[in-house]
Amino acid sequence: MTQNAENRNPGLLENPLAFRTIVLGTLIVLLAMGIRATIGLFIQPMGLERGWGREVFSMAFALQNLVWGFGAIGAGMMADRLGSGRTIALCVGFYVIGLLGTRFSTTELELYLSAGVLIGLGQAGTTFAVILPVIARTVPLSSRSTAMGIASAGGSLGQFLVVPTGQLLIDTLDWSGAYLVLSIVFAATLPLAWFLRGKPGASTGPEQSMFSAIGQALKHPTFHFLFWGYFVCGFHTAFITLHLPAFVVDKGLNASTGAFAIGLIGLFNVFGSFTAGKLGGTYSKKNLLAGLYASRAVCLIWILVMPTSPWVVYVFAAWMGVFWLGTVPLTQGLIGQIYGLRFAATLSGMVFLGHQLGSFTGVWLGGRLQAITGSYDLVWWIAIALALAASALCLPVRENPINVQQLAKAA
Repeated sequence: MTQNAENRNPGLLENPLAFRTIVLGTLIVLLAMGIRATIGLFIQPMGLERGWGREVFSMAFALQNLVWGFGAIGAGMMADRLGSGRTIALCVGFYVIGLLGTRFSTTELELYLSAGVLIGLGQAGTTFAVILPVIARTVPLSSRSTAMGIASAGGSLGQFLVVPTGQLLIDTLDWSGAYLVLSIVFAATLPLAWFLRGKPGASTGPEQSMFSAIGQALKHPTFHFLFWGYFVCGFHTAFITLHLPAFVVDKGLNASTGAFAIGLIGLFNVFGSFTAGKLGGTYSKKNLLAGLYASRAVCLIWILVMPTSPWVVYVFAAWMGVFWLGTVPLTQGLIGQIYGLRFAATLSGMVFLGHQLGSFTGVWLGGRLQAITGSYDLVWWIAIALALAASALCLPVRENPINVQQLAKAA
């Protein structure tokens, strides 16, 4: 089954296929991202029972980010070749087995294989790299950016809704029971893959092979600008998610302040991602991305130079939340706009690898520099410099669709 949308298609609410795809795709992203965000809740109870320190879970989380990034390339290629439904179903299976494996892990190696490798592979096909291209090819062109903004907002809504639900499950069922419930809940998304099945049709782009499309993209400077911009996004989000609570405690505030701040980021990004997608349908996506990264730099300066207090942290969280995952619909939108939808999942997976390499770097470097210097200040300054660099990288991006035939002759 091929699902393609033309400009003449009706609006989202009048198009049952587009509406259904957005709702189901957003639901999968919501649960995949939300359950992933609960990993920090299990560190204390599971660590105490298993005798594992924080560094064990940090390594599992860092490994998960790397596997997710590399796996997204394979998931994208599989979706473009064999269909998105099979890819999503397979990755749901990986995710569920990974959750169950984490529940029954008794050694560090088992934790790395389950929480790191299997859940990372599961995320590769149940999050942005695969789901957003499915949505993009189903909705009308005029609504494409908005639709991807909705799905991206679903990831943050999951962070806001699933994390407190996970804590409630731990309080009532213990950490082991909570993992079982989360496994069952995510397994329930398996049938949804049937409704998201399909492959890009030939009409979504010129005739070419997958490896030809990859080669042409790698020779296009814009592809590298998007890759390294996404690297910076991953650095910011992973560093803040994992280290903000510890930073807050180091500054003498209550641990609950940091936890509430993470929730605020997710809540405000529901608005931020939707707005970024909406604006991306009207205004230049590269200019919006440049402004987004520059706004992050100002926000990072705020948390670094202001005297630390709860309200300063909450302002930071709300501000950063507005620009948290707004990069996703804009970057994904540019990939489809410039390179077409025929191999959008493959190319999206390749660019997303940059995000996950940045995530790994942010998680590892944050902990390493804090251990060496006794402070997170140097990491904050690095994050500010990277935000300004990413903003500058967006400016030379060429938004016009590439001429595949012309590039093929040049190659």
